Amino acid sequence: MSLIRRIDLRDVDNVDYRAAVPRADFDIEAAVPAVHAICEEVRTRGLDAIREFGEKFDGVVVDDIRVAPEALKAALEQLDPDIRAGLEESIRRLRLTCANELEQDAVTDLGPGARVTHRKVPVGRVGLYVPGGLAPLVSSVLMNVVPAQIAGVQSIALSSPPQREFGGSVHPTILAACALLGVEEVYAVGGAQAIAMFAYGLSTGSTSVCDRVDLVTGPGNIYVVTAKRILKGKIGIDSEAGPTEIAILADDTGDASYVAADLISQAEHDPLAASVLVTTSERLAAEVEAELDVQVAATKHTDRITTSLRGQQSGIVLVRDLEQGLDVVNAYAAEHLEIHTENAADWAARVRNAGAIFVGPHSPVSLGDYCAGSNHVLPTAGCACHSSGLSVRAFTKSMHVIEYSREGLAEVADHVVTLAEAEDLPGHGAAITARTQS
Repeated sequence: MSLIRRIDLRDVDNVDYRAAVPRADFDIEAAVPAVHAICEEVRTRGLDAIREFGEKFDGVVVDDIRVAPEALKAALEQLDPDIRAGLEESIRRLRLTCANELEQDAVTDLGPGARVTHRKVPVGRVGLYVPGGLAPLVSSVLMNVVPAQIAGVQSIALSSPPQREFGGSVHPTILAACALLGVEEVYAVGGAQAIAMFAYGLSTGSTSVCDRVDLVTGPGNIYVVTAKRILKGKIGIDSEAGPTEIAILADDTGDASYVAADLISQAEHDPLAASVLVTTSERLAAEVEAELDVQVAATKHTDRITTSLRGQQSGIVLVRDLEQGLDVVNAYAAEHLEIHTENAADWAARVRNAGAIFVGPHSPVSLGDYCAGSNHVLPTAGCACHSSGLSVRAFTKSMHVIEYSREGLAEVADHVVTLAEAEDLPGHGAAITARTQS
């Protein structure tokens, strides 16, 4: 039995390609009642609720949810030098790309004494969430913190689940990354309760434990995602990111061993992760199936990967040509899209919908997860058709600054009064004539 199913679209027309490869069940609505109750408990009972949920969900009682500065320092001092070198290089590359994304103010002079400035302003305070369930995602620390810092955010708090193995503190590699980046406000709080803490803030009496934030970013499980949906409006959020996914568009020039390895790399994240190959080549499909049998058996997380590959969210999709294949991947709108074709850059240039595109055989998704200089916090579940990945822009907001002189106002006054009268808002017009007819 093959580890992954096949879907043959070669003789199919007028089909909804987005539905041709179903995604994993990730029912946020089903989680709403439980998550709403958690958020309300945090809102009304504060720190006591946080501690109780830590014991219930993480199996550990945390007396002080804020990680002590000396623990951050010690984690960095004890960090493996090779891991530190990898983190530093990833930070260096990400800072370069983020610096190039930073937008400048745009000034438009509309006439004498008539100026509008489009000003970019960093968000005041952000809460960053870093998962710690199946794996301590230290790379997510970098992907959240670096763009926030480049954007100019002055107050950054980070939360990650308490680890029983480490005495109820955050995983030490995550702490080391925080120390490396100069993030000093770190909390050992996980799940929906962490998002609620950021949204409502925490205090004991007159003493603040955690000030509320303006924006929350970072991936998480269904409870984290549901909390972000429930609390959106009280806080800004980056996205409602679901299980990770990879799609690969390949022709007969694709290397089966590379393709199989890359499908496995994302299946390794989560039993609900999606791994999809879209190919014109039945030969490549067969070779990939054979490679999966060999490579999955040799991996550490065989059971997790097997569950992912055999799930309804994964498959090998056969298409009659690359034009149809392009239609399929554009409809699917994958979080990660690899292009393994002849003239890969040309096909990549025609992709409209993807969180990130990895071009050619030597640009695997794993590179983007760590050291490409791109951000790996990306839209999932088809949301790449309307949303973008995390970037500096997510941590800034825009304001128009309007500055008119008396002469500039006079030039456009009649138009404003006319339009105000057309909307039956004479007070609007009066606010103009009070200035121009005095």
